[in-house]
Amino acid sequence: MFKKIMKGRKPSKSDPNDQSLYGFPQRNPIANVVVNHSSRAGPGLPSPNSGSPASVVATPPPMFSIEPLPLFRDVPVSERQNLFLRKLQVCCFQLDFNDTMKSVREKEIKRQTLLELVDFIQSGSAKITENCQEEMIKMISINIFRCLPPASHENTGQEVVDPEEDDPYLEPSWPHLQLVYELLLRYVVSSDTDTKIAKRYIDHSFVLKLLDLFDSEDPREREYLKTILHRIYGKFMVHRPFIRKAINNIFYRFIYETERHSGIGELLEILGSIINGFALPMKEEHKLFLVRALLPLHKPKPVAMYHQQLSYCITQFVEKDYKLADTVIRGLLKYWPLTNCQKEVLFLGELEEVLEATQGAEFQRCMVPLFRQIARCLNSSHFQVAERALFLWNNEHIVSLIAQNRNVILPIIFEALEKNIQSHWNQAVHGLTVNVRKMFLDMDAELFEECQNQYEEKESRAKEVEEQRELTWKRLADVAEQRRGEDMVTV
Repeated sequence: MFKKIMKGRKPSKSDPNDQSLYGFPQRNPIANVVVNHSSRAGPGLPSPNSGSPASVVATPPPMFSIEPLPLFRDVPVSERQNLFLRKLQVCCFQLDFNDTMKSVREKEIKRQTLLELVDFIQSGSAKITENCQEEMIKMISINIFRCLPPASHENTGQEVVDPEEDDPYLEPSWPHLQLVYELLLRYVVSSDTDTKIAKRYIDHSFVLKLLDLFDSEDPREREYLKTILHRIYGKFMVHRPFIRKAINNIFYRFIYETERHSGIGELLEILGSIINGFALPMKEEHKLFLVRALLPLHKPKPVAMYHQQLSYCITQFVEKDYKLADTVIRGLLKYWPLTNCQKEVLFLGELEEVLEATQGAEFQRCMVPLFRQIARCLNSSHFQVAERALFLWNNEHIVSLIAQNRNVILPIIFEALEKNIQSHWNQAVHGLTVNVRKMFLDMDAELFEECQNQYEEKESRAKEVEEQRELTWKRLADVAEQRRGEDMVTV
């Protein structure tokens, strides 16, 4: 934990000297309290329109120290908008949270001020003006848009590990950061928030920077980001295509470049809800997203960290449009792991969920390559893989599909079943194989007998070939021995 606290800061994806990153330049980074002025322009935020109603409330002069301000209830209603702006200015101050002993008084004033702002927005007691909304988004941007610390693997070079197996990095400024996120969330979900006005400040630049924060190692921050982005997607219809495209780009970079990102699971959770709301017939762009982004997400090594959410998204597509089942199953086969048994177990679980939503016609299109792969899984020396493959026969819908196409499927897997019964080391796998074999026998005794005869003939031929091979080698050995004897006599 100490190592994570002491590590440095990740370089910004934009120019570190770019003032638009924080809305204004930071003064004296060594100082205990960094003074930030909320009156300066924020990232991608337009300046207030002087002709709008917001211009009625003048922006108060910048504050150069953190001092407690009166409560909203202690001032007249006419003064609350100005007080709101002054409280926003207090919250623009940047404090050092790595040292818990520094600026204790200022931190507490800022925390209490943030709490008051959250309560003020949540209560809806007064509709805040356009100018106040702009200044609030600037303050939020100043606090949340920052350089993220590097992940542990970036310092050590080690493989990405499951966050559940390692202590996650926790943001030291979270007591304040949480309140800033809560303020943003309350603003987005508020019925008083006019999307026509709010979209001027919660624009594409703002959304992109929110998405960048999904790489935070702090799971608490990612949970807030997930909720907020989902709400923005639901409320700002104009942003929906842009958000989907931006998430796409994150996935592409993760799949084909880095294979390292902390927030893939949370982004997939958002997409699971989005996919659930897709209208039918499904647009071509959504099907392309499935093929180009979701299915390739099975490829990276850390797939286990987000597989549950990925499997949900994939299954949603098939449940929405059953004709996509063939595409999905062939995609799974394309990325099927060759040497990673734990990934194989995950794939088999996902395959069962997809087959649960698959209709007969789509099943017939892919059943031959599918059951060739299942046959290989049945003979896996890793008992969990073989066991999980045999569990497919516990699903009534899958058994029904298999029964309808037994003439094709049984000849493909019969040999794998016989090999398990004859030689698999694990007793549980042996017992499950016997049950599946009996199921096929009860299903169609004539077909079973035919497959058994073919298997015995094949084994007999293989035995003859092996005997012939051994005989040939014996003859070669005899001839070599004889020639060696002749050479010795000649010498």
